[in-house]
Amino acid sequence: MSHVVLLIRLLKTTVRYILTFSKANQFFEPVTKHSFVYPSIRLNFLTRQINVHEGWRAATLFIAVGLGLVALPLVLKFLTDDPESKGLSAYGGLGVHRTMLKPDRHPMRSAMRSPHFWLLALSFGICSLTTSGLFQTHLIPHGIEHGFTEMTMAMSLGVMGAADVFGTILSGWLCDRYGKRWPLAFYYIVRGATLIVLPSIATTGQLMMFSIIYGMNWLSTIPATSALTADLFGKQNVGVVFGWICFAHQIGAAIAAYSAGYVHSLIGDYHLAFVASGLFAFVATGIVVFIKEPQTVSASHIC
Repeated sequence: MSHVVLLIRLLKTTVRYILTFSKANQFFEPVTKHSFVYPSIRLNFLTRQINVHEGWRAATLFIAVGLGLVALPLVLKFLTDDPESKGLSAYGGLGVHRTMLKPDRHPMRSAMRSPHFWLLALSFGICSLTTSGLFQTHLIPHGIEHGFTEMTMAMSLGVMGAADVFGTILSGWLCDRYGKRWPLAFYYIVRGATLIVLPSIATTGQLMMFSIIYGMNWLSTIPATSALTADLFGKQNVGVVFGWICFAHQIGAAIAAYSAGYVHSLIGDYHLAFVASGLFAFVATGIVVFIKEPQTVSASHIC
């Protein structure tokens, strides 16, 4: 359930930043994303404590009351659909007020006829197959089976989370300067290599080095994928189109969570599951290469 909530927040944040920033779009997206990821981690700890001592109903009621009394009034007071509704221009717009395009009535009809939609959806499905669905379910059991303590594996995930902040912001910076397709392909190559190496890790030092490299790569695919979606299908349609691409992401997570557990039940370890997921990441690299990135005109070139 927490994965679904975080995915919804990610989608809302992605749409908001794309409509607000016309310059350095991919840099600001990971910054805004992490602004809610880490408060969410602290909130998860609190709700887990309530769940343990008072039950799931009290924890759910706490979230509902918090949203109603805190989050909803702030959203109604300060958030708008676009800067123009407050008489402002988008960041990087150089004072040029844009004409806001209304979303297409049926954006998925044209999107589903485009091979680029399926390439993005398939690659993003592999993204989750090689990250959240696999790691958040099976990494700690894998580490314990290889002699690491629960505290060491928890520390490994913490290091991944810290490295993720820097890696994702760096990803946005790279995408703003070098395009989205080739950085995205590179991220999948690095991810595939680290996953194939994972079963051979035997010491705590190796585990922490892996956590840094893999952590920097964990969510680096999101700025590139969401920005490609906006470029290919229009910023006005990114909410719907990227929403369905995120749906493919969740399918990949479900497949990874189930299949890795099933493989473990057959052969007794996760070695094959991690190596196979690494190979899938290499497949995602090939998929991304076939995406034709459109040429965009920056605000500085607008007369």
